[in-house]
Amino acid sequence: MTIANRFLGRKAVVVDSRTVKLGTYLAPTLPVPPPAVSWSKQISSWGVMLNDQLGDCTIAGCGHAVQTWSANLGNEITVSDSTVLAAYEAWDGYNPSDPSTDQGGIELNVLKSWKADGFGGHKIAAFASVNPQNITEVKQAINLFGGIYIGMDVPNFIMNNIPQVWDIVANDGGIDGGHCVFVVGYNETLITFISWGSVYQMTIPYWNKYVDESYALVGEDFFAAQGVDPAGFSLAQITADINQIH
Repeated sequence: MTIANRFLGRKAVVVDSRTVKLGTYLAPTLPVPPPAVSWSKQISSWGVMLNDQLGDCTIAGCGHAVQTWSANLGNEITVSDSTVLAAYEAWDGYNPSDPSTDQGGIELNVLKSWKADGFGGHKIAAFASVNPQNITEVKQAINLFGGIYIGMDVPNFIMNNIPQVWDIVANDGGIDGGHCVFVVGYNETLITFISWGSVYQMTIPYWNKYVDESYALVGEDFFAAQGVDPAGFSLAQITADINQIH
């Protein structure tokens, strides 16, 4: 599961019928999303967050979310490796004394735990599934929630020679494993995400082929002291609305 100290670690998708669907909240009143959005401009150094040693991408994605949100409010926070490790142990079942427990994690379980427990003092008030097959909904979620938390399959050709832009090829070599990343922006043709401490992009065809789960997170780090995010949405209102959807 690793090439040149880059690990994967997302387990197969788990679906819970109780999970809020963001499309229910967004439709039908919100306008078309902007043609391009970037939440990554303020970040100086992302950090690998142990994903060069462990299959903890489901936790590294949480850390990159906190970085993104806090930086866009003018006070970048990087979660410590010890916090990342503690979450990997508590939420994904990793035991440092037993290497066989380095099995990765389930995104939905991680988000439930983050909402319940917090993550090094950083909280999400709610989360909602985003339909990865609806690119308009995906872009709306990235724009309104300061990025999204996603899961995808990663083909062998990517892991053999990791490109800056991930695109489809005729022979992908099969799937090496699942991966969790935090998406920080998009334009008309590319979606920008963070993995292994670096900024990458994927084409829309790559997204359509390999991304199979995505979530909008109501991160409290993304909301200023007055309780609104950079787009002007109210933390209290979004949380109340989402938590009322069944």
